[in-house]
Amino acid sequence: MENQTIIVTGISNREFLESYAQPGRVGLCGGTTRIDTAIRHAQRHLHEEHRWSDWSHAFIFEGKRLDGQHWVLESDIQILRRNIQLGAQENRAEKYFDEKMFPALAVLDFGLTEAQATMLVRGGLELVAKRQRYSLRELIGTLVALRKPELRARENLLAQEQHAYCSAFVKLLFQELGLDLVPGVTGKNTTPEDIARSPLPHVKYLLVREMPGARLAALGHKIKTGLRTKLGKIRPR
Repeated sequence: MENQTIIVTGISNREFLESYAQPGRVGLCGGTTRIDTAIRHAQRHLHEEHRWSDWSHAFIFEGKRLDGQHWVLESDIQILRRNIQLGAQENRAEKYFDEKMFPALAVLDFGLTEAQATMLVRGGLELVAKRQRYSLRELIGTLVALRKPELRARENLLAQEQHAYCSAFVKLLFQELGLDLVPGVTGKNTTPEDIARSPLPHVKYLLVREMPGARLAALGHKIKTGLRTKLGKIRPR
């Protein structure tokens, strides 16, 4: 299998996920909340042009259940009324049906066998049962590593036992299959953008609408670049 990107247009988030979600496939989303926006902005260091990432969260598709719904395994922060979920959890994929909240979606098919997909889902369920926690602390350590690339291959500076944020959760489960989604980057320094760029052979189904603020961010970068160029041409007297 060679890396391939299939761009999908003209359908809803629901239609997209119902068409491409399969057990063991990886999901990516780009959200518009303040936390999602901050994560997308932080990953600009991975782009040569410092463009914001489209992606703020990663998860694994578990498959359809008896309720006829697709379910996902993920490490996330979710607040529902008085119930707070912080860490490894199961949710219906319908939480990603809102196009305004999630304008960008991707499904990555790494060509897993049925046995591999079963092992992946089983591993995710084990982490849910063990109540693995979401790690804001490790997320901060990853943000530090994004600014200092030499740290990306080392252990996260703020690593904790039995903790992982979303993309670290996904990479960990694939590592248990003997598959490294992002070679050269430790699990707890892995970002959603890293997974989107995985060199491991896969097919990527992509549904991306224009992100709120994308034009403004691009304009801001253009202005900064222009100012730096002009300042570089000014010689001190």
